Amino acid sequence: MKIGLIGGGNISNTHARAASAIPAVEVAAVYGSNLDKVNQLSQEYGAVPYHDLQAFLVHRPMEMVIIGSPSGLHAQHGILVAQQGLHVLVEKPIDVSSKQSAALIAACEKAKVKLGVIFQERFKPQIRRLKQLIQDGILGRVLLADARVKWYRPPEYYKQSRWRGTWALDGGGALMNQGVHTVDLLLWLLGDVARVQARTATMLHSIETEDTALALIEFSNGALGTLQATTAAYPGYLRRVEITGTEGTIILENDVIIAADLRSQQTDLATDRAPDSNLSASSPVVSDARGHQSAIEDFARAVVENRTPACDGYEAQRSLSLIERIYQASRQFSDCPKP
Repeated sequence: MKIGLIGGGNISNTHARAASAIPAVEVAAVYGSNLDKVNQLSQEYGAVPYHDLQAFLVHRPMEMVIIGSPSGLHAQHGILVAQQGLHVLVEKPIDVSSKQSAALIAACEKAKVKLGVIFQERFKPQIRRLKQLIQDGILGRVLLADARVKWYRPPEYYKQSRWRGTWALDGGGALMNQGVHTVDLLLWLLGDVARVQARTATMLHSIETEDTALALIEFSNGALGTLQATTAAYPGYLRRVEITGTEGTIILENDVIIAADLRSQQTDLATDRAPDSNLSASSPVVSDARGHQSAIEDFARAVVENRTPACDGYEAQRSLSLIERIYQASRQFSDCPKP
């Protein structure tokens, strides 16, 4: 399968590395606005570089496109790709507004092409194991969830980017960019959310959006939850998710189950795959692309097998919708950043 990439930055490099590690998948073409980065990425992977989007879209052979442009352009680029009859795989989030993401979903359905969104945590072995334990009732009735994304990004992370920390292209700050993976994880593990209370603030960085967000969540199943997301917690700490049910508690740190205190006989939590080595808490660079590789491979197989990918447009829209609700709930405070 020959694929195209939209974007020439850090995440598109990750997409290229991940895709090239999959047998029978080849990066055929790359489009982006940064000429030097696009040329370098294309040369490294033997792809054709494009600096004109329309020319890129008609490149053939090419069956699917992975979109790694700024978040606020995801739907716009995805719609153009779908209109060319190409399958669309989008980096998280699906877009920065539900209206735009709905338009992308509709365009892909009209064109009869697959739409997927990269939430690579869904493929990590111990996260999948945790989901199975919850589904099997090992935790009993879930009572409480606590998720903490206490990461750090230096001022240069925002200053050296034209889009990070802006409402138009990033759609938010620490919650929309870094915290969205954890929002997706909570929804995937525990289901829909009934009510939200929230507070966001710009505590450290000189950006339009928030660098710190706190939310109190009531899930539709009755469980309560807390969510913290920040890029101001120097030097950056491992993501931690704690889930407590009537039959015990499981703690996930750096996507690995580090504790399982259960009333029942202890469950085997061993895995034959080492956790990834990404330093996400303090760096945006993805050095270990195995999660992205799994997501891309799943999507490619979904195209070949004509099935729904692990995270389609509707699934990805859930995390975006919840983040929008958190932002809306926070706006009762007059000093919170507003789009």
